[in-house]
Amino acid sequence: MKRGAVMTQKDPFFKKLWKNMRSHPLLYIMILPVLAYFLVYHYYPMYGMIISLFDYVPTKGVFGSDFVGLKHFKAFLGDPYFFRTMRNTVSINLLLLLFGFPFPIIFAILLNELTGTRLRKITQTITYMPHFISAVVICGLMLDFCKTNGVITSVFTAITGQEASNMFSHSAYFQPLYVLMCIWQEFGWDSIIYFAALTGIDQSLYEAAEIDGANRWKKILHVTLPGISPTIVILLIMRIGNMMTLGWDKILLLYNPMVYEKADVISTYVYRIGLMNFEYSFAAAVGFFNSIINFILLILANSVSRKVNETSLW
Repeated sequence: MKRGAVMTQKDPFFKKLWKNMRSHPLLYIMILPVLAYFLVYHYYPMYGMIISLFDYVPTKGVFGSDFVGLKHFKAFLGDPYFFRTMRNTVSINLLLLLFGFPFPIIFAILLNELTGTRLRKITQTITYMPHFISAVVICGLMLDFCKTNGVITSVFTAITGQEASNMFSHSAYFQPLYVLMCIWQEFGWDSIIYFAALTGIDQSLYEAAEIDGANRWKKILHVTLPGISPTIVILLIMRIGNMMTLGWDKILLLYNPMVYEKADVISTYVYRIGLMNFEYSFAAAVGFFNSIINFILLILANSVSRKVNETSLW
């Protein structure tokens, strides 16, 4: 007990933490469900990553299976589908970063410029709705829109003059259509945090800019964007840290053998290998490799951001 007391006195972090816990006990009690969620669903499953080092057999258990070291990692790197899945995962994420990431920012700024509160609320409600629609329904709508006589196909053929056909039967269209679907479903929901950041900007800055003769565009450029830039940078770092992560459910619902060349990504590959072929250790090795790349990207993005603009996660 004495040693613990000495550590608490010497270490300012523990001293401040203990003081805050005594001052605000209810706030720390409210944190417990969140901590439990992350421990159970995010940290405890990391224990399963060790099966990537074994030839895992469910009946034998992890440590009853044969230890094989980096065998499955080498197998993945030498797999004929390695470059295809890596290329598709990176290219789709780059498209989402280039087009999907700025879209909610632009939408939040435009929404902030609306003077009518009623119109703003209606617009927000309509754009939030797709986020709450299940992936099955969203993908079903997208497949319907892109069939031979679908809305998107009709607009595309009217612009390009090409013959109408199911757009999801062409591999070249898969990635743009997938990115378009993701933007449509999430841009309204993702704009909430930017809109919240906009409300925190001091209104006197806009008044000062107006006195200096700034028009609306210059106010956005010199007041609005700098005001929300810390939020943008933090979310950008987190987005870069997920560059190798792509949900398998939507792609699995959309793709078909004709578009595998452009649609097959790491997550769908893990699904096929791990669950359909029952190669649990190989699938765990692929997932582990994916997580390592994401971690490296997150560290690099955070370091660059801290040096360039002094805004970072830590």
